[in-house]
Amino acid sequence: MQSKDTLKRHAALVDHMAGTQGLDLEELILRGKLTISELDDAVLRCTACTSLGSCKHWLAAMTAEPEADAPPPAYCRNKTMFADLQGG
Repeated sequence: MQSKDTLKRHAALVDHMAGTQGLDLEELILRGKLTISELDDAVLRCTACTSLGSCKHWLAAMTAEPEADAPPPAYCRNKTMFADLQGG
């Protein structure tokens, strides 16, 4: 079982990564394009990532100098979900 702090930290990372993809997770949930359960699963996938430091660095770089249409890093455990949400 993950601690509350770990889940919060990874929920923020998932939200930040989604934002770099032009996705508003709250809006997607309200429109029925994403369920709370799917978001929970995304956060849990993120907690299993072994590239936390690289992810934080990538997100910081994207925040400082955003690149248009830059996909999530190859190691992102939610890259498929983000791509699916962008397409649908």
